[in-house]
Amino acid sequence: MNNMTEQISEVDSLINSLNELHADTALPKNVRIKIDSVISTLREDAEMSIKANKALNDLDEISNDSTLQAYTRTQIWNIMSSLERLYSKIH
Repeated sequence: MNNMTEQISEVDSLINSLNELHADTALPKNVRIKIDSVISTLREDAEMSIKANKALNDLDEISNDSTLQAYTRTQIWNIMSSLERLYSKIH
C-alpha cells in the first residue's frame, strides 16, 4: 500500500472514531459541534499536514472542556495520539 493510500485509510479510521463519539447523546452540544468541525477539517481537500495540525488544535480544545466525561476525554486523547502518529509520518 502506498503512503497516500495509508494516509487516506488512517484518516477514514479517525473520522469513524469521531463519528462514533459524535453519536453519543450524552455529549454536550458544543462538544458535538466542535467534533463536526474536526470531521470537516479532516475531509477538506488540503495538505495533510495542515489538516492534521488544525484538527489537533481543535481536539486539544475539546479535551480541555470541563463538561467532558473522563472516558470521552480518553477517547479524544486516543484520537489525538493516532493523528499525531500520522502527522509525524508526514514530517
